[in-house]
Amino acid sequence: MTDALASLGTPELLALAGALGWASGFRLYAVVFLVGAAGALGWMELPAGLQVLQHPALLGASGFMLFIEFFADKIPVVDSLWDMVNSVVRIPAGAALAASVFGVDGGAMALTAALLGGSLAATSQAAKTTTRAAINASPEPFSNIAMSLVEDGLVVGAVWLATNHPVAFGVLLLIAVVLMWIATWMLFKFLRAVFRRAQGFFSGPVKET
Repeated sequence: MTDALASLGTPELLALAGALGWASGFRLYAVVFLVGAAGALGWMELPAGLQVLQHPALLGASGFMLFIEFFADKIPVVDSLWDMVNSVVRIPAGAALAASVFGVDGGAMALTAALLGGSLAATSQAAKTTTRAAINASPEPFSNIAMSLVEDGLVVGAVWLATNHPVAFGVLLLIAVVLMWIATWMLFKFLRAVFRRAQGFFSGPVKET
């Protein structure tokens, strides 16, 4: 990946920003850990704004959260609650990671990347939560585990494709976003059920007077 990143121009950097934002909606901690580890091991030359991900403390924290999320995401109902709790983190973090591709001095391009990354993170977060809620309506756990493993692979695939084949990634990302909007709209009733379940979980049982 180093050779690919060495020649990145604005379109390629935007593709990378889009990949980080979009993948953060699925697996924020995986994105932070995998990109940071790739940079630390010399597999990937990170843009200056992303080099903080290589710091041992951040690698340790993101690796720990990745470990927890890997298992929590594969348990029916728990995965939906996990998604609801982490929705307040994934979207702004996706925007921040995307903006960091252009660095703190990126100006208009950093702001553009932040808007792109945040919007893509929100899209994938909504599609993930809605789809998982629909899958959880089935009593068997295997489809949930299979979907979770697919999402694990999407994180790695998105970063690799954006780095090595940015044009192909851009086309596939556009198609994926449209499909996610359609899926979210069609399965919105399941998303409402998740909100009701989460509200009941955090508010606790109502005491009779």
